[in-house]
Amino acid sequence: MKVSLKFALAALLAATTFATHARTIEMEVNGLVCAFCAQGIEKQFKALPQAAGVYVSLENRIVAVALKPDADIANAELEKAIKDAGYALVDVKRTDRTLEEVRAAGKADGE
Repeated sequence: MKVSLKFALAALLAATTFATHARTIEMEVNGLVCAFCAQGIEKQFKALPQAAGVYVSLENRIVAVALKPDADIANAELEKAIKDAGYALVDVKRTDRTLEEVRAAGKADGE
């Protein structure tokens, strides 16, 4: 029992450490079809105190939020914001990529 408890604590610590060091939250979103959509989502996420910047790609269906140092946004809050705006959240990833790297990857994918 002690071994599994230690393993669980180690896994929790590793997950917490990664989340606090992630620079960007990248979300796959369904329903983004126009510049007005992108502008609305961008405005909504820029208003969050944890956000340092936002990038929206209509073509790649990506919304990326750069985080301020030691900040995070809970998945439930992300999903609520996307759903309240009228879209569907498909996937959430926390990465170390900058918004510029996300943008460059989008352009490489044909944006």
